[in-house]
Amino acid sequence: MTDTMRVAAVQFDMRSVATVLEFVARCDYFVAAAAGYAVDVLLFPELFTNPLLPRMTGASIAQRVEQATPALLQAFQNMATTHQIDIIVGSHLTWHEGRLLNIAHLVRRDGSIARQAKLHITPSEKDSWQVEPGNRVEVFDTAKGRIAILICYDIEFPELARIATAKGADVIFVPFNTDLRSGYLRVRTCAAARCIEDNTYCVLAGAVGHLVGVPGSDQHYAQSCVLTPSDLAFPRDGIACEAEPGIETMIVQDLDLGLIRRSRVGGTVRTWVDRRPDLYRLSYFGDGDEQSI
Repeated sequence: MTDTMRVAAVQFDMRSVATVLEFVARCDYFVAAAAGYAVDVLLFPELFTNPLLPRMTGASIAQRVEQATPALLQAFQNMATTHQIDIIVGSHLTWHEGRLLNIAHLVRRDGSIARQAKLHITPSEKDSWQVEPGNRVEVFDTAKGRIAILICYDIEFPELARIATAKGADVIFVPFNTDLRSGYLRVRTCAAARCIEDNTYCVLAGAVGHLVGVPGSDQHYAQSCVLTPSDLAFPRDGIACEAEPGIETMIVQDLDLGLIRRSRVGGTVRTWVDRRPDLYRLSYFGDGDEQSI
């Protein structure tokens, strides 16, 4: 692995599509474009597959979109292996062991697939689709470094990012889906705080536009961005790059992973190493055993 990871985030327009093939073709455009920039990890937004939802209500929505899952994952496997890029397939409503989960799939360039379920479910997800929460913070190895995926609302809970960092993640990818600027700012502000608390990078990708006739997914606001710690070695304001709000686009950024690791022990402030476990303790289950940080 090298010390540089090139990332890209797609700000995806949630316009209606007629078929799964049409949707896949839109995604393939961005994957090919990212590959042209030699991107290592490409991030799509949370629930960006919702244009596939029928104009129905209740659990039948989730059941119908789940029918598209095998074809979607096969298509992204083909993209990842063809273009030799790791793709975070935003998130997608998925039935798993009899429960409806909001899952982000990491499709690696070797064709393997890993999964991170959303751990905190918003009221609208419960009311619109009866989504249930996942139970574990995962950390994933990629060709260029170790990453974690915290889906939208999950970034607002600081203990999750701390667990991910303790498990070795240098970059946290945050696919999100917010309807109003206020909701977006909650996600972005909390992501910026996680960058400071854990000396990490956060890559955010959100959806824009209007999706007529899909309950719980009608309007979208986003300004996708790459955020950094706030210290002398990093960009001013802790913003590596950001998109213009409200338009479909893609942003690309190089991340210096060695700089993150050095800043944890040698930065102006050292919020990771200066934690006070003598005053408080965060416990989590790592590889089946309880661990504390």
